[in-house]
Amino acid sequence: MMSWVTSGTGSASCRFAHYFVVCGLDTETGLEPEELAGESFEQSPLRRSFKSKVLAHYPESTDRSPFNRDAVNMLCMPHGLSFRSQADGREHHFHSFTVAQDDGTRSYGFVHTYYEAVTSAQITTAMEILHQMHHVEHYSTSSSSSSSASSPSTSSMDSLVSSLDELDADSLSACLGCAAGSFQPARDTLYASKALCLLTPLPFLHAAHHFLSQLHQAVTSHAAPPLPLESYIHNILYEVPVPPPGRSLRFHGVQGPIVCQQPGPEELPLGDYPLGEAFSLLGVENMVRLLTSVLLETQVLLYSQDYQRLMTVAEGITNLLFPFQWQHVYLPILPVPLHHLLDAPVPFLMGIQRKDCSQCSTLDLSHEANLCFVDIDNHRVDPPEDLPLFPDQPELILELNEVLLRFGLQPHGGATTSNPAPAAPLCLSSLVLEDLMEDRRNGNLGGEELAVLERLQALARRCGEGGVEGGKTLGRAFQEEEEELHAAKMNVQLREVFAGRFAVIFGRYEEFVIHSAPDLESWLGNRDGTSNFDKGSFLSVQPAPHLHFLSWFLETAMFSSFLDSKVLSRWADQEPLQRVFDGRLESEHPYDTLEDDPGNRRYRKCSVLHKSAQAMERRLLKVDHTAIHPHLLDMRIGQGRHQQGCFPRLQADVLAQGHNTNKWSSRNTRRSDIKRPVTNDTTSGLGNDQREKYSLGRRSLHQSKLLDPSPSAVTQIQRGFVEGLLSECRLKTRRMLMERMGKESVELGQGEASITGLQENTMIHNLCDLLERTWGHGLLLKQGRSALWSHLLHCQANGEKMEPPSPAESPGQSRYLLGSFVQDMRRMLRFLLSVRCVCVFTFRSPPYRQLYKPHAFLLCEEEREQFLFHLLSLNTVDYLCFTRTFTSISIPYRVVITPMKKLSIAMTMSNPWVCVSGELGDSGVRQIPKNTQEIVFQCQNLGRLSTLQLGQENSGLLAKCLVDCVIVHNEITGHTYRFPCGRWLGKGVGDDSLERVLIGQLCLICKDTLWHVKIGYSHTIELVHQMSSLWWTPGLLNLRSNFCDDMGNLTALLCGEEGLVRSLEQFLLHGFKSSRLFQRSVFIWDFVEKVVVSMETADQMGDLRGSTELCDSLCHYANAINASPRNIGKEGKFQLLVCLGVRDQLLPQWLPLLAESHLTARLYEESALVQDHAAVNSLSRILHTLHEFPITLETALIKGVDL
Repeated sequence: MMSWVTSGTGSASCRFAHYFVVCGLDTETGLEPEELAGESFEQSPLRRSFKSKVLAHYPESTDRSPFNRDAVNMLCMPHGLSFRSQADGREHHFHSFTVAQDDGTRSYGFVHTYYEAVTSAQITTAMEILHQMHHVEHYSTSSSSSSSASSPSTSSMDSLVSSLDELDADSLSACLGCAAGSFQPARDTLYASKALCLLTPLPFLHAAHHFLSQLHQAVTSHAAPPLPLESYIHNILYEVPVPPPGRSLRFHGVQGPIVCQQPGPEELPLGDYPLGEAFSLLGVENMVRLLTSVLLETQVLLYSQDYQRLMTVAEGITNLLFPFQWQHVYLPILPVPLHHLLDAPVPFLMGIQRKDCSQCSTLDLSHEANLCFVDIDNHRVDPPEDLPLFPDQPELILELNEVLLRFGLQPHGGATTSNPAPAAPLCLSSLVLEDLMEDRRNGNLGGEELAVLERLQALARRCGEGGVEGGKTLGRAFQEEEEELHAAKMNVQLREVFAGRFAVIFGRYEEFVIHSAPDLESWLGNRDGTSNFDKGSFLSVQPAPHLHFLSWFLETAMFSSFLDSKVLSRWADQEPLQRVFDGRLESEHPYDTLEDDPGNRRYRKCSVLHKSAQAMERRLLKVDHTAIHPHLLDMRIGQGRHQQGCFPRLQADVLAQGHNTNKWSSRNTRRSDIKRPVTNDTTSGLGNDQREKYSLGRRSLHQSKLLDPSPSAVTQIQRGFVEGLLSECRLKTRRMLMERMGKESVELGQGEASITGLQENTMIHNLCDLLERTWGHGLLLKQGRSALWSHLLHCQANGEKMEPPSPAESPGQSRYLLGSFVQDMRRMLRFLLSVRCVCVFTFRSPPYRQLYKPHAFLLCEEEREQFLFHLLSLNTVDYLCFTRTFTSISIPYRVVITPMKKLSIAMTMSNPWVCVSGELGDSGVRQIPKNTQEIVFQCQNLGRLSTLQLGQENSGLLAKCLVDCVIVHNEITGHTYRFPCGRWLGKGVGDDSLERVLIGQLCLICKDTLWHVKIGYSHTIELVHQMSSLWWTPGLLNLRSNFCDDMGNLTALLCGEEGLVRSLEQFLLHGFKSSRLFQRSVFIWDFVEKVVVSMETADQMGDLRGSTELCDSLCHYANAINASPRNIGKEGKFQLLVCLGVRDQLLPQWLPLLAESHLTARLYEESALVQDHAAVNSLSRILHTLHEFPITLETALIKGVDL
């Protein structure tokens, strides 16, 4: 999430830097061990960590960015204060960090750490005593067989002191003399780490690094700098502004000029961290995996021995998210006192330092199932389970490889740099002399500066190929300039590749944004219950390989925040990132209107790589503005005297506030061509109350509190995690209920809609993730990767008794669950959702307190009960995720034939049989035993059931039965299907059918009574039994609007009780002359057969009118159905004709043929609908719209028909 600032003369927001901070050893408080560092007392004191302090910071505070002393101190020295002697390595190093504010903005810290000689005798003596105590303990433990040393508690320290007193001087000197690495003040010099930090509102990495590096060089130099250090620090704090958007700025450090730049309003936001280094460390494929994990908001943990590598990878990944922004916990450098945040049950992006020679296996992490672990030093990324591929991932990797190879980097990763810190920014470049000459012409140089200019000109003439005395050659400086420009151009091009990918994927997102709220107040008041995006329609136009990733991404907080900003832009200023993204969509048109077919979309490479790099290159090669130079301040003479290697105590009164000497700012504020920079305040234009509502809705945790290690703050943060989990459970279960029951679509005026399998799996995945994070919160001991499954195994090992199964589950369900799904928590949850007992194992008994920390969610009784209430609400709807997902298991099915109650004596069948079909296959023919009405058989999972074939042999005069329905019960999941019939089965009754194809309806079972409630599959239509020419329209529109690729759902829409076949049958029966007296003996198939015979006769006599081809097709299909060996009866034959006509797109042409036949006038009344040409034409047009859908019929419907 990038920070955008406003520019204003004199305000903190327009300054390059907000604070200058010095952290290190406080000689007044002495040595305080860093207890949370996790170090052993057996280590030498020179290898232990001690508490550091903020020694000074300037200014005291600013309006928009208050100074957080504890946070800055921890992040400047994440592992605490360290000591070295003259015999140890004392390399200085650089790292950066970021601090997030509660409003979502960030400030960046840049730290230069070096070792400074300790001049305090008190500290030196304390270190000597610690060394003596350490060696005495080591001597005493090595000479005895006692156990290993205990932790450095108060009692152990006292015992060490007493043992030290008991030893004589000779023994002590012998002990200290033989010990390696001992410290003696008379012989050794003690050095302590000190950090110089610069806090800035924008990530000017290279400029800040070079300023601090020059400052450190001035401190360690033999000669004093030209001006007191206060002049340079005051200059960068108060007199160096942030460059305007699209401009570059030069300011001066201690030893030379420094250049920084800011992208223009239409460019990608500032990203100064070297992406090339991140790709070199991890490789292209690993970087894409990591980006996918971040986009799907998994927990990401970075692991490296170098702090700057942690920041480089974290900032590089977040820069690639444009136009989206990370919305959760973001701590690329997690200090040791904050390691408790690793238990956070929320998505996070955090980084921890690898200790010397430590392995990642030593980490104790409670959330491994949904964790992306990034071992930067070993160039390894371990993504979460079931991580989908990024859209067009192979093509994207190839494009990234081309960019890296163009800049001379290998794409496979694993490359390391000798110095992980970023290269120094532009200095001593070929433009220095030219720019100084320009400053002289503009009158900005004084007498001393003119003399410096003359010396530099002489140096350039004298140098040639030789070296600059005491520094680098000019050739080397020019080479560094080219390398930095090279890296900056690569940064831009790599980011443009990903920005182009998002522009292609979401190029038409605005078409699917739902603006349902009439005003801002109503939208703010009902944000949780309003859908801002038509996810189903958006996914329907995406390529099939992309759906897995996109269905997950549409549920993330970063996409929701992106949509909220879009909706909010109707009443307030548009967010800068979104404005840039939308502007690019309008100007570049990344999607082709001719490519409406998702399957035909081709991968297109980014076309603006060179254009974007050229804009940045122009700013760096031709600097737009120059800040005022450092100058002498009004300060006391004699203080801050230069002492080599020691950073002086600065005059606080001089640095406390800025002086009105910024000629650059006053001059350029009058320029009309400098545009006002964009801001990160998406609520500009809103009232205070509205801004507060919006802000409270966006942030779930106070980011500033995360950096507070005090016990009260830790308790408050853990309490926030508990409340966040409960709120997330409420929102997720509510969303699942609304989607499953179709209420959301009704409220939006879209009619009744069923949830697709893809969206259902996505929501179940999110619920799995929530449960895993809930059970992992505060877990002390875990077995395997899943925290939830670890808890279940512990319950099983302790012999917990399960409650009796509910009426909806069979007695063997619990045993089946434990026996088949060990180590697969997601599969278990799908099963529990399917059997409507999601809490069967979770809250059956209170969690064991010895397994969890006191702040764990499962130990908060009130929140746990509310969590259970929300989970139990899922039992009110049915989920088929288990049967849809696990297709290879064997499931027992129970089939019960129910006769018509009013004619229960008419139940005589001869060798009856059934064949059950579902979306995954059919059971085959199953014979029902004699004198019974039910059968139980076991077969491979059929998925959701759709059709059932019921038949019997034609033997005996009494072999006939009036069947009411057939009930099929899944013995594992508890789902029950009702297949209504209501017709005779047998010869000589009804339509002489010996076989029926029945369509299933999912039912809800209550106790032992088989009563049903229709849900899901049978889409109700209103049959208006009046003389209206449009009474059938709702039924056909219902078929069209609810069509999907689900074959079982399509079968119900076509052949269900109130489906298309039934509607056409009612349409053709309307006005039939003989239907008044012989209602039960009239079948539409008789009329069709007569029309077919009439057409064949007319064709033979040459009197056939109209299209011969259409008439031939109708005759051919009807004859093929009659020739089928199946005895499906006349109703079944008409159903088969309609289904085949819809599939082969012939039904809209057949209907006018039937209406125009000369038999129609003879068999129908004049008021019949089939005699109404307008009604027939309207019905034909509606049927014609079904041609847009690819229709595939189940085998059970068309079996035995040879066309």
